[in-house]
Amino acid sequence: MSGHTIRTVLAGPVAPLGDSGKTSAIAKHALAAPVAVGPLGLAGDEQADPRFHGGPEKAVHHYAYEHYPFWQQALGAREVLTRPGAFGENISTVGLTEREVCIGDIYRCGTLVLQVSQARQPCWKLDVRFAHKGMAAEVQRSGLTGWYYRVLEPGTLHAGAQLERIARPRPGWTLARIQDLLNRRVVDGAALAELADMPELSPNWRALFAKRREAGVAEDWNRRLRGDGL
Repeated sequence: MSGHTIRTVLAGPVAPLGDSGKTSAIAKHALAAPVAVGPLGLAGDEQADPRFHGGPEKAVHHYAYEHYPFWQQALGAREVLTRPGAFGENISTVGLTEREVCIGDIYRCGTLVLQVSQARQPCWKLDVRFAHKGMAAEVQRSGLTGWYYRVLEPGTLHAGAQLERIARPRPGWTLARIQDLLNRRVVDGAALAELADMPELSPNWRALFAKRREAGVAEDWNRRLRGDGL
């Protein structure tokens, strides 16, 4: 089985989001000490809108630090990209990306056991975070979104710990493959049916793919990507 060193563990409170008039907990800070992780995520980590963020299926967010040079080149110098946490991630590593990680992968870190539940669907708050209109849409198109875990067994996280994959029930379904189907707005019935019936995938994403298959069209992302007129 493969192991990866956790570079940084991050958490943060709800706070004003720039001058948007909204709040968010996307601005995470690095933690120096081990932090407890339970079914709803890291102790002390908050979400401004629990309708769309957090919860058991999105308890922990992981983002690959090797994506940062891509965004630095695409956007130019951004202070927010000088350290982990730009994307609101809780875990930062090098060596794990959407091309290597599969839905349902199970990882152990000490007593903590996590399972990959879905990729991230970026929202308009990234536009404000990066002071770049259209950032959420660019992140979605790129497929460099990061991913979420559900917590199978509680434990702790800390920088320098090893994240070891201990099971891979869906080796044919990398996050990159699922992102490709999602982002190209594919309505292929067989693929969508398989995803809709995949127990390792989060219920919300299973419902999304089932609805797309039944409707024969892709969903409208404008509100999520653009926000309330931003």
